[in-house]
Amino acid sequence: MNFQKQFFALCCLGLLFASGGGVFAQELSPLAKPPDWSRLAMFQETITHDDFVKLLDDVYAPDGAWQPTIKVTDDSALIAEDPAWSGMFTLRFAKGDAKPAPHYWRPVSQLPPARKNKPLSGVRIALDPGHLGGRWAKMEERWFVIGDSKPVAEGDMTLITAKILAKKLRTLGATVSFVHSTAGPTTSVRPAQLRKAAEAELKKQQLHFIRENYNGSTDPIRQNSIQWESERLFYRISEIHQRGKIVNGTLRPDITLCMHYNAEAWGDEKNPTLTDKNHLHLLINGSYAAAELGLDDVRLEMLLKLLTRCYPEELAISKTVAAYMSGETGLPPYVYQPPYVSAHPVPGEPYIWLRNLLANRLYRNPTIYIEPYVMNNQIVFDRVQAGDYEGERDIDGVSRKSIYREYADAVADGLAAYYKDARKK
Repeated sequence: MNFQKQFFALCCLGLLFASGGGVFAQELSPLAKPPDWSRLAMFQETITHDDFVKLLDDVYAPDGAWQPTIKVTDDSALIAEDPAWSGMFTLRFAKGDAKPAPHYWRPVSQLPPARKNKPLSGVRIALDPGHLGGRWAKMEERWFVIGDSKPVAEGDMTLITAKILAKKLRTLGATVSFVHSTAGPTTSVRPAQLRKAAEAELKKQQLHFIRENYNGSTDPIRQNSIQWESERLFYRISEIHQRGKIVNGTLRPDITLCMHYNAEAWGDEKNPTLTDKNHLHLLINGSYAAAELGLDDVRLEMLLKLLTRCYPEELAISKTVAAYMSGETGLPPYVYQPPYVSAHPVPGEPYIWLRNLLANRLYRNPTIYIEPYVMNNQIVFDRVQAGDYEGERDIDGVSRKSIYREYADAVADGLAAYYKDARKK
């Protein structure tokens, strides 16, 4: 009996002893569908043993996080299809030259020559303004106001920035599409439809007290309510699943930019705490924890991301964009602190971090999260109050562009520089 058959037999034997002959249920993330492991079949012999292990160790599952659910032999990777290994997918490694990895996006090496003064000509770029904005901003808890000032709402700010950026990218030759271009959700699902799922999620947490509803944003135990959990499932899970369908099924871009603004804890949305902290970082998919990989759908999505070879393109683009953004904004790098133990820095790149987020996991193309500015920083707040404008204005004693144009200029300049240089090679 070869190693693979022996290993599978032992797993099945362990399953019988552990379950008394029963069958273990799949472990899934919220609202996820059971994974279709046959999706990995197209990647047979598209990666070598050494490349596969290196990507797991260095990028996607550092510190051995992959080892409980993926076993590697010289010839193949044995992948658990459920927590008890009652099913197993075998991914064969390439011997010698690997077959091309299938994916719909085009790396820079496959783009046609750029047109004169159009470094982004032919590049398909999707812009994904983060959050919902509009009347949904309070529900998302990405909204605050001070007295009679203009509300600070991340979803509205990202839309303004993305529309400015789109014009700049098109001028540079890019084909630009929006994952969403108006405030509000792309999903047709609403929180009321998710109450049963929300109750089930709360019961998984073994809470002693589950409430039906909560009493506003300052309610200290709102997280124990079915209302709060159903809203979270709506805007954080269902919405991103729908955006993933738009990106992968309709837009199919070469790169997706997830545009966000950052924040520090501000407390009461009507009496927020302002801070002197202000920083910048970019995120690319990686750094899965063992607990995350214990979820069957997450494990499959991680492998699809790894096998489509998004990481080299994500990293190369992020380096240049981060350099231009740090130069344009003057912001220092953000440093993740515990409990964000599943975020890892990219060695030698202080502005770039690996982190597993739903969107950068589900989007099947190089995807970059951009997180500049702290919205409840005093200067950032003052810049938001100034709105968008051409040229420069005095803000707190310094002549500045509008915060939206500064953000858009930095990203556009970074992308232009990257593609101009890469397309010469």
